[in-house]
Amino acid sequence: MTSSAKDRAGSAGDAGTANSEPANDRPEPAPFAKKQSRVRAARLEGRGWLNTGGKRLDLDSLKGKVVVLDFWTFCCINCLHVLDELRPLEAKYGDALVIIGVHSPKFEHERDPQALAAAVERYGVEHPVLDDPDLKTWDAYAARAWPTLVVLDPEGYAVSTMAGEGHVEALDRIIGDLVAVHTAKGTLDPEGSLYVAAPPAETALRFPGKAIELPSTAEAGTAERGAAEPGDVLVSDSARHRLVRLAPDLATVKGVIGTGVRGRADGPAPEFNEPQGLVLLPADVAAQVGYDLVVADTVNHLLRGVRLATGETVTVAGTGAQWRMDNGTDAALEVDLSSPWDLAWFEDKVIVAMAGIHQLWYFDPRAGTAGVYAGTTVESLKDGPLEQVWMAQPSGLAADGDRLWIADAETSALRYVEAGRMHTVVGQGLFDFGHLDGPAADALMQHPLGVAVLPDGRVAVADTYNGALRAYDPATGTVSTLASGLAEPSDVLALGDRIAVVESAAHRLAVPDLAEAAVAGEHHRVTRKRTKVAPGRLRLDVLFAPAPGQKLDYTFGSPVQVTVSADPPQLLAEGAGRTEDLSRELVLADGVERGVLQVVAQAATCDAEAEHPACHLTRQDWGVPVEITRDGVPTLKLVLRS
Repeated sequence: MTSSAKDRAGSAGDAGTANSEPANDRPEPAPFAKKQSRVRAARLEGRGWLNTGGKRLDLDSLKGKVVVLDFWTFCCINCLHVLDELRPLEAKYGDALVIIGVHSPKFEHERDPQALAAAVERYGVEHPVLDDPDLKTWDAYAARAWPTLVVLDPEGYAVSTMAGEGHVEALDRIIGDLVAVHTAKGTLDPEGSLYVAAPPAETALRFPGKAIELPSTAEAGTAERGAAEPGDVLVSDSARHRLVRLAPDLATVKGVIGTGVRGRADGPAPEFNEPQGLVLLPADVAAQVGYDLVVADTVNHLLRGVRLATGETVTVAGTGAQWRMDNGTDAALEVDLSSPWDLAWFEDKVIVAMAGIHQLWYFDPRAGTAGVYAGTTVESLKDGPLEQVWMAQPSGLAADGDRLWIADAETSALRYVEAGRMHTVVGQGLFDFGHLDGPAADALMQHPLGVAVLPDGRVAVADTYNGALRAYDPATGTVSTLASGLAEPSDVLALGDRIAVVESAAHRLAVPDLAEAAVAGEHHRVTRKRTKVAPGRLRLDVLFAPAPGQKLDYTFGSPVQVTVSADPPQLLAEGAGRTEDLSRELVLADGVERGVLQVVAQAATCDAEAEHPACHLTRQDWGVPVEITRDGVPTLKLVLRS
């Protein structure tokens, strides 16, 4: 298993523990199975509730249920992974289990109650959600990372806390134990649901994600039924799990690929799971491989190949399992992927924005291979050679000759690849965002998801959380706003002399009126509590114990690995890099007062007694904000929870 969590500042130290924050000032809670003092659950406070039919819930209304509080924010890819992980538990335990989503926002846009309501529908959240814009419930439960999960027993006591994704097995054990104990005590109420579904919507599209222009019949070289006419557009209708072909008016539906049911079936009636990016293959490549289009089937963690004339679909990359570690193969159908979000044809292959692990991957349809193209899985902003760069949820791609443009969502950045290196033109890191035009070095965006190259050479950006269409001009090095007031634009499409926008939260494709004007805008900075550490030498201890019934796996050498880096890099004078020890000594540089220590730890375990033991990987990626001060602690303890 693995875990992944975003720390409160917006960094996503991507992985989870029972306490994602440093554990210097309180002991690690004992495992649930051991005796421990129970802590009464804190009140659930917020602006309002969703998915309850207008009813406000409190702890009394949850008595008799096993409750999992899921602290999330809808920008966070790790939070979206957890939503999918919780679905089978909801199905398994029925009304004995209540999931409560506690939405605690990072970005300014996520504080908008209408935006939250849209996200709850967009991602198929089928449990009550507390709107917590002022982080009252977040603070009451001492959450420090997105996502954080807190388990409450049927008597209203908190019994377990864990941060990050990949905790399904642990949650299943805890919930199962609670159900058994409280059934025997007579304190479990297994009947009655608190979830009230919203009425279905009647729009032609529902939260569309990405779009591409389709070739004409002549360009496609085929007269088969269903071939696209000039100007047709194919859009991923993400919340309805299908692809929709639109006429040139961008409104008339001319065809649909997919049943509209969440699934992963191949064949003439395919199923998708929140598909996003689309890319057409060159005609000669399509003729060789037998499909025209590659689809980023995001929640299925797959790439799918589609024959446009018939809708026939085949899985071309991925196993359906979410990536946890490199499994030593580049065979496309044997590698695990993680939330592929967008696609582009570049350098004679498909490049994949692998949002779930903050990398770019490649897929070669002719060779049937796939693997890492750029990035280390560290979530941050760092340029340089492709194998060394840091990204943060890359979500939009556009190829332009020798350059590949990238919308790097969590750093609110516009970046590009050229000649084996990555460069940033807009973006200041995980913590800074806003809406500011002018010189690119000073400009700000807010969680952009889409990018396109315009005929005049400018780069258009779907500045999603600003509700704007932005443009970067490489000739002048400046950023401008072309249109505002858009509803979560998620992609941009150049259609001849028109610029179309996928206006996701308005459920449509639109051609906005363009009126270029500078925006004074605002600069936002996400803040979170910093850990005070002493100057000079700092001991780092990663605390780990295998889960019950498991042991460390030495089959392939050391079962543990810890990688340390810093933002800014000059924060660390010594101690950066990878080791096979859970403890090491770091040296903090003189003259640097604060920064973020980034620690990636993993441990391999296997079942201890099973006849056919399963192997597990527990992985955690922390971003720990530190402030160097003489009264700071000399040791930093991080808990890696299996």
